Amino acid sequence: MEAQKHKLELEEDVRKEQDMLLQKLSYISLPEDIVNIQKAFDVAYTAHKGQYRASGDPYITHPIAVASILADLKLDTATIITALLHDTIEDTNVSFEEIEQQFGTKIVKLIDGVTKLDKIAYRPHQLDQAENFRKFLLAISDDIRVLLIKLADRLHNMRTLGSIGDINKRMRIAHETMEIYAPLAERLGIHIFKNELQDLAFAILYPELHSSILKRLSFLKDEETKTIETVIDEITKLLLTEGDISISMHGRYKTVYSIWKKMERKNIAFEQLTDVIAFRILVDNLEDCYRALGIIHAKYRVIPGTFSDYISTPKNNGYKSLHTVVMGPRKHLIEIQIRTYEMHEVAELGCAAHWAYKQDHSIASSESDQFKWLQVLLDILKNATNLEDFLENTKLEMYYDQVFCFTTQGDLIALPKGSTPIDLAFAMSSELGISCAGAKINGRKAPLRAQLVNGDQVEILSTNVPIVSSTWEKFVVTGKARTEIKKFLQEQRNTEYVKLGHAMLTMTFEQANKAFSEEALQNSLQHFECEDTKALLLSVGEGKIGRIDVLNVVHNLNVQPSPSLSSPPSVNVGTTKVTNSPTKSGLHIKGASTAIHFGECCYPIPKDRIIGVVHEGHGITVHQIDCHTLKYENINSDNLLDVSWEDQAGFYTARLKIVITNSAGSLALLTQAISAANVNITNLQIISRSSDFFDMLLDVDVKDVEQLELIKTYILRLECIHTVERYISRHGRPAEDYA
Repeated sequence: MEAQKHKLELEEDVRKEQDMLLQKLSYISLPEDIVNIQKAFDVAYTAHKGQYRASGDPYITHPIAVASILADLKLDTATIITALLHDTIEDTNVSFEEIEQQFGTKIVKLIDGVTKLDKIAYRPHQLDQAENFRKFLLAISDDIRVLLIKLADRLHNMRTLGSIGDINKRMRIAHETMEIYAPLAERLGIHIFKNELQDLAFAILYPELHSSILKRLSFLKDEETKTIETVIDEITKLLLTEGDISISMHGRYKTVYSIWKKMERKNIAFEQLTDVIAFRILVDNLEDCYRALGIIHAKYRVIPGTFSDYISTPKNNGYKSLHTVVMGPRKHLIEIQIRTYEMHEVAELGCAAHWAYKQDHSIASSESDQFKWLQVLLDILKNATNLEDFLENTKLEMYYDQVFCFTTQGDLIALPKGSTPIDLAFAMSSELGISCAGAKINGRKAPLRAQLVNGDQVEILSTNVPIVSSTWEKFVVTGKARTEIKKFLQEQRNTEYVKLGHAMLTMTFEQANKAFSEEALQNSLQHFECEDTKALLLSVGEGKIGRIDVLNVVHNLNVQPSPSLSSPPSVNVGTTKVTNSPTKSGLHIKGASTAIHFGECCYPIPKDRIIGVVHEGHGITVHQIDCHTLKYENINSDNLLDVSWEDQAGFYTARLKIVITNSAGSLALLTQAISAANVNITNLQIISRSSDFFDMLLDVDVKDVEQLELIKTYILRLECIHTVERYISRHGRPAEDYA
């Protein structure tokens, strides 16, 4: 009984949705069109009877919803009929012959196009996306209404995506929506589809981020309601008074996804955004667009670089409007769009505006300038003899804020404009990103900072060892690349500091004749408030916890470090004396790293006598033993470490102070002499100049002290050289203060 009652209730709900659809279709004036739509509903209702969606709703509610979405755009009869029947061929026993008998060839072609799109799977890591794109173009080439129906179909599926229990499936559909359908909606100019698709997909892919922005936006709406009313009232009166221009003005908050994209692009927090609200002014004619703009610019201060004229130069999807940002009423920074009512229809509906219901036939896609981009792609498709030709020649321009690139495997990947090969590598996989060593763009080697353009075929060259550079952060564009780079560098930094902490404690314990092991540290974890031994070693390496403090706690000692470097540091533990002279237990220096740095006050190189200074959060800085920094800065001896050079080939930066004759050709002679020594100059800085001489600092890459002395000999042979000496800063000051 209950089941029967529930069934009747469901059928009643279906009838209500059908009635609501018919109400929306009141713009259709021909009675025979309404009769055909009713007939299409009856066919779909019968065909889908007994089928249910994941939500438990009768399946027929889906085609009704798709038709309703398209009815909101006031699309033509054929589009509405196809929407109602679009799943009948694929999911029921209805045949193309039956559809053709009842509704004609045109409807069959539209349904066939939608069915072809349904068969194009989205498997970004397996499928040959270039071939996939060929199928897609063929499916929509005859009639772009196929794509409109598919977009509406996807929109309703996204609205009900929460009913699907499989999180992986939800994520896959959301990715597909964000990477394929939202860009296509944008390319076709259907912003109301694009905005909702992006927001719905964003909520699935990044639920916490979406929720956070939504809450802040909700709070802002409560605070700024009066602001919107004030701006609209003031500008409406201004244009009427100053220009006798009657307008319709609306204020709207930007979508959650667009806000996030702006935050990501500018690398700023929500609170730093100044243009969350956009105002739209609609006028009667083209002349009033520019007149209204002139009045607004005369009244309010224009923000430089924010004006765009998309009326004289429309976007490729037909979008026309004037954009500007001004310091508006009450000093609010406001974004304003000005356009006619006709322009607004195209701005909101894009290509759908061309298929609005008319009693005559709808225009073909080939007849509209707006779809030349599609025709270009189709021409390439027809002329391409093989997949390689297609990859080489296809230039995709579907999404203005994105570039579409091909991998060597033929995968089609969308990236933000300005993206580099590194962004692409991380988009393909995190593993490929961190091992990216180079790139070839269209078969030629290119720098990793090169900006990709539409249609580029990119090969990522990788190594077996991760080689992430901190400089990458300066030019990558995507959030994923930035996040992965920071994560890797942080992990690398922590690993180095843990190793450094381990080496520091090993040395300290050995010098004190005490046993050291990570197990021995366990009892000290609570004292130092560390979760585990790794955290303790990290803090020691970073200089946040003193190595002698650890020694004291682990072995219950009371060793006191000297307060400063007034004399060579020494720590007595029993009969053992710890000094600053290099010992076998000291740290061995291979070269600079995240945890080990060379002092720019003295530029130590191999065979110099050196000492290490621990700085909190900065690791160890290596100095020459007679560096002025050690004499004049108050350094606790607990922060001094025995260090020595490890025998390993490499180059180190040394700095020379040179006094050279101020005469023509002197610098050329100097650089030639250094070049003859087969040494690379990395920096040259003139610090003072007179009529006779000038003083300069010269940085060179050398292997050790012996090679540096040889270079000095080469330089001193020149008649133009007055003096040359090793640079060591006085009083620990930086190089630029040395004069």
